[in-house]
Amino acid sequence: MYNTIKHISCYYPKNILTNDDIHNKFPKLKIKELTRLTGVHKRYICGEGETSVDMGFSAAEILLAENSIDRNDIDFIIFCSAGGDFITPASACIIHNRLGLKSNCGAFDFNQGCTGYIYGLSLADSLVQSSNAKDILLITSEAITKTIHPEDSSNRAIFGDAATATLITKNNKGSDNKFIFGTDGSKFDKIIIKHGRERYPLPEYAEQDSLDNYGNAHNDSKFYMDGAEVFNFSVKKAPDLVNEILVQNNISIDDINYFIFHQANQIILETLGKKLQIPEDKLIIDISNTGNTVSSTIPIALSNALKSGKIKRGNRIMIAGFGVGFSWGGTILDI
Repeated sequence: MYNTIKHISCYYPKNILTNDDIHNKFPKLKIKELTRLTGVHKRYICGEGETSVDMGFSAAEILLAENSIDRNDIDFIIFCSAGGDFITPASACIIHNRLGLKSNCGAFDFNQGCTGYIYGLSLADSLVQSSNAKDILLITSEAITKTIHPEDSSNRAIFGDAATATLITKNNKGSDNKFIFGTDGSKFDKIIIKHGRERYPLPEYAEQDSLDNYGNAHNDSKFYMDGAEVFNFSVKKAPDLVNEILVQNNISIDDINYFIFHQANQIILETLGKKLQIPEDKLIIDISNTGNTVSSTIPIALSNALKSGKIKRGNRIMIAGFGVGFSWGGTILDI
């Protein structure tokens, strides 16, 4: 990435769902075992009527306020989310209006789930390098819990809601680090919300609940994830992705100060660390207090590590995402 991540800010909803809360609703759930596998102890949940657009707007407002950014400097908004207030117009346009930004400011949405932050950084980097923008606001926002069936205890325990805002700005002294992307579209249905768009519009298609092998309820208008397939994909593809990023950028694992992968769950991250022989102190795991927030996991982990002082300016970071689609992507950040 040639240009610079100048600032990152995060927004979390007020409502908190703890593992004790989940256990109270699902007393048969082996919460200790699930906590060990997921690494999640609590997660933030959108309030009634709160949407991914509301959260994205709030994250952007925090970014502008925390860093005394002039709104007139923003000349592009990129909004990454599986949600949004309407099918059309783009949510980025709504956020543009609510932020009161200038009219000569571009705005668009895209939906790329777990690899969304990497895609967003690449899009922003390209816009700056092509001289179409200088200061870009990249927003990730996922109200994923709104799509989870209320009787689906497994996914309820993994996922949380959150939004992030990142300012990417022109830097003539940046490093020309390569982005790597890939897709296996044959597995598109392994993480899916099937009903609600043009192929299967609602309410034309009646929703009937079914139970999986663990007793979790599901229907085709709610979030579905084939956990075993996702785990196998992640632990197989992520090491190949990491090695390709290293080769394409002509560096080794020893050249990387820290690794931030999509925070899918604890067991996937630990498995990847062992397979790649990454020292424990270089692998950032930051999922305990937020859960899997989809496209927001990487910027949340990066923001927290920067604010705590663990990651310092001048460090070299590898970021990599893998998940819905199935898609994967990654790059090197010289912070």
